[in-house]
Amino acid sequence: MRHQKKTLKLGLTAAHRKSLLANQVCSLIEHQRIKTTLAKAKAVRPLAEKMVTLGKNGSLHARRTALAVLRQKGAVKKLFEDIAPRSANRNGGYTRIVKLGARKSDSAPVAFIEWVDAPQVVEEPVAEEKGKKRKASKTPTETEPKAESKAKKSEIAAGSESESN
Repeated sequence: MRHQKKTLKLGLTAAHRKSLLANQVCSLIEHQRIKTTLAKAKAVRPLAEKMVTLGKNGSLHARRTALAVLRQKGAVKKLFEDIAPRSANRNGGYTRIVKLGARKSDSAPVAFIEWVDAPQVVEEPVAEEKGKKRKASKTPTETEPKAESKAKKSEIAAGSESESN
């Protein structure tokens, strides 16, 4: 029986699972929010929260321990300098999992995992137009600056020729 065995195996070997989770946490640190399967999000959460706890400690030993787990200096630096100070007054629960529904291709449940204290980033959808835009006919005001600039260039060229003679 698997009493008191909390590790989510995810169908992977121990080394592959350890690498996957470390990379997921580094991506979470870098991007503030990642989209992944629900099972992976639930497996990433404990490791991410342990890393924030190490970041809140801030000692050299904690930094080296985090580096041993995550294996990316940039991620550890951002964790200790940006993410951990934001969570200084919080006693846990640094991450949130938001369920998104089933993935279209294989119906796997998908979720966002994100930092609770992350600054809100609003993603605005890009409005696509159905029809093509037609080019507006040029008005005389649009053609005048071009004619003036050509005239100025010819005057400058004539002036430089007279100076060289």
